[in-house]
Amino acid sequence: MHLDEGRKAAEAGDWVAAGHAFVRAAMEGSADGAELATQVTVGLVPEADAGSAEAAALLAGIYLEYFDESALPDAVRYARAAAGAGHPAGQRTYGYMLLEGIGVEEDHDRAAELFGAAADAGDAYACVNLAQLVDDPDESRHLLETAAREGIALAGALLADRLSELDRDEEALTWYLWAADRGHTGAMHAAACWYRDGFGTEPDPVRAVRWFLAMLAHDEGDGDGDGIHEAIEMARSGAVDADQVREAGRLAGDTGAAEALIGTVWGGGESPT
Repeated sequence: MHLDEGRKAAEAGDWVAAGHAFVRAAMEGSADGAELATQVTVGLVPEADAGSAEAAALLAGIYLEYFDESALPDAVRYARAAAGAGHPAGQRTYGYMLLEGIGVEEDHDRAAELFGAAADAGDAYACVNLAQLVDDPDESRHLLETAAREGIALAGALLADRLSELDRDEEALTWYLWAADRGHTGAMHAAACWYRDGFGTEPDPVRAVRWFLAMLAHDEGDGDGDGIHEAIEMARSGAVDADQVREAGRLAGDTGAAEALIGTVWGGGESPT
């Protein structure tokens, strides 16, 4: 859907709308989206050079995310310009560069100021960034809740971490599950481990394996099989039988992975019940 929106916008000469659509597609894992985002820079550069803060902010983000280091000076220039114009995304991007020392000298205080300004303007990702810098734990949780309400999975996972540190484990598990449902693999792993160990809930081996299996769909091609080793260990220890693995696969939406797990542990035969 985002790719189609981007193509239509590009055909109409609306490079900002096209860029945003292609970036959204790329963020959802589309290689075409990433490639098309790099191509719309040709149209964004004249708009940014003419003073469009939105084009400059978008251009900086694309250069930073989808180009090699040779584009870094341009990323810094456009991010700084967008931030100077008060554009929230530009403030967040330039703040991130200052925080990490990407193309500029590190300046955590200035980064926090920029994240704060962007967060005040409603930029949810800036809320996440600022939440990890502020000293006040209540303010940090409030910022993460604000970002989570905008659907940012990372915010939910970080909020769960904060709640776990306060021993508010049932609430923490709720947020881990919320983030896991939105594709955050760290939250999936936490939820699986908590269900396995009965942390913040009663032990539930089926749901544990469900989340270990769900991680496979988000492996991003690195081949390390995060989650599958824990699932195999649970099956081999007798924590789940073949029928329970199949139920976990159904819940995870990956019956193939469940059957592969059964084949690995029991050689295609049924486990003892």
